Amino acid sequence: MACCSCSSSSRILPRILVLSLVLLSLATAPCAAGRVTVSVYYETLCPFCSGFVVNDIARIFRDGLSPVVDLRLVPFGNGRVSPDGSITCQHGEEECQLNAIEACVIRLWPDAEQHFPFINCIEHLALTQKWNAWQSCFQETGLASQPVMDCYNSGYGTQLQLQYAAETNALQPPHQFVPWVTVNGRPLGDDYTNFEAYICRAYDGELPEACRGKHLAIAQQTRASRGGKRNPHKLAVLLAFCIAVWF
Repeated sequence: MACCSCSSSSRILPRILVLSLVLLSLATAPCAAGRVTVSVYYETLCPFCSGFVVNDIARIFRDGLSPVVDLRLVPFGNGRVSPDGSITCQHGEEECQLNAIEACVIRLWPDAEQHFPFINCIEHLALTQKWNAWQSCFQETGLASQPVMDCYNSGYGTQLQLQYAAETNALQPPHQFVPWVTVNGRPLGDDYTNFEAYICRAYDGELPEACRGKHLAIAQQTRASRGGKRNPHKLAVLLAFCIAVWF
């Protein structure tokens, strides 16, 4: 009885073919999209900050862009911390109080969908120089007042301010004015009012409808040029691992 002798190449070729198909599918598969981090360094009674909050940031909650954004509001701005830990705010003690109140609200309701309406309410009052009526924002937004007042009166709001001060003062490059806006850590400088375009450019998933305006066309062009490419180094490592296991 004769035995069939198969060459080693005939055994290897099918394996290489299967391995190639697996790697091809990995290279072309869509990557999971991550949210774009937008950090806004501001102070409550700065007119430019209030205007940016009310007229610009609020827009992402209306136009459907907020689901792809991790919004971080950092109310400290151009304040100063003395060696004894006391805080001096650019627009006086009332600003220090409102910075702390907003910090408490952000900490108590970390989801921007919950805390932003309250922040927006205060900043709208600030624009009309009616910030002394800030407590009316509890009724307007439905947030409970007692936890916020407990946070503020206990001094925890001040501790949050010191944390925000440390973060603001550690910015590289340092902030030059407020509002100071970064997208995924990149400072936008004077172009901060165009922050939506930077969000759309940085987002890796399917672009929301809000990104399709003519002033955001750069986002589509940039994403098309990236083409959802996989990291070639990671593919090479994966290939080497598969070969080692297979053979």
